[in-house]
Parts: sequence; structure tokens; C-alpha cells
Amino acid sequence: MSYSKVHTDDVEKVSDAMHFLGDPLDCRQVGVTMVRCDPDWKGKPHDHTDDGHEEVYILIDGEATVRIDDEDVSMVSGDAVWIPPEATRQIRNGDGESSFVLVSAPENTDTAKESQWVPRGVQG
Repeated sequence: MSYSKVHTDDVEKVSDAMHFLGDPLDCRQVGVTMVRCDPDWKGKPHDHTDDGHEEVYILIDGEATVRIDDEDVSMVSGDAVWIPPEATRQIRNGDGESSFVLVSAPENTDTAKESQWVPRGVQG
């Protein structure tokens, strides 16, 4: 088969919000995470300095804030934000539910260790 398919309901939920889809989809170079945030849910602040992953957070439903380093980035449905590996990031959900798709991959630089890359999603 030339593709793989999975439904988020068939993937174990982590930290009460996240479905890591990269492994179930047999992704080789990209990490994909679906995050369904309950009201007032907050992810764990983290960065990807050690593994060199850049990330894109795409808000597909609702409103939320992504804290990047010391700046709050307000997001509404349809917004996307790129985050470099060394930046500390944290999803901070508001009063309503929201849903994100997170995409991560090793930065395309001479210092990126693509051969040692392991797909990981946001830490909650």
C-alpha cells in the first residue's frame, strides 16, 4: 500500500489532550500531533533544542494562546505559527474548547541530526 491512514480516536490519548499520529502513520521524517484542548488546558512548557525540531502549530478550531518564549501569541481558527527549535513553547487554552494540529520535523541545517531524529509531539 502506498499510504497509511489512522483515525485519532484509534490512537491513545496522552496528557488528556494529545494524539501522536506519526508512529501510527509510519511517518519517516515528520511528526504530527492532534491536540484537543479542554477549557483552561495548558501544555507543558518545552523546547526542541536537543533534537533540533522546528514546529508549526495550526489552530483548526476555537481560540487559544501559544506562549513562545516570553510572548503570548493569540490564535483563532485558521491561524498557524512557526516555532524554531530553541524557543520555549506552551499551549494555553482559554474558556472554550480548541483543536490544534502540530507538525514537527528536524530543521534543515548542517547541525540537524536527521539520522537520529525521532518524531515527538508537544509535551503536555
